[in-house]
Amino acid sequence: MTALEMDLKRLIVSSLKLEDLQPEEISSDEELFGDDGLGLDSIDALELGVALRKAYGIVIESVNDDVRGHFRTVSSLAAFIAQAGKAGAGA
Repeated sequence: MTALEMDLKRLIVSSLKLEDLQPEEISSDEELFGDDGLGLDSIDALELGVALRKAYGIVIESVNDDVRGHFRTVSSLAAFIAQAGKAGAGA
């Protein structure tokens, strides 16, 4: 697990107020949305998008299959942020 992945896990727990979950309990390859995995929903996606904008300067203009793919797991989200060159911009 990378430092960015751990930062994202902390961001998910804090921004979504998941008090009963510790960041270390989230697998980097666990599905974030849907019934399998963490079970986040569309409201959680909006809140997470706001948190990512504040922490990393990531702005999501519209939701498409590419964006859904980036938000699939912590690993895919970390790769998206690193690719965008934003990994050192916050959190």
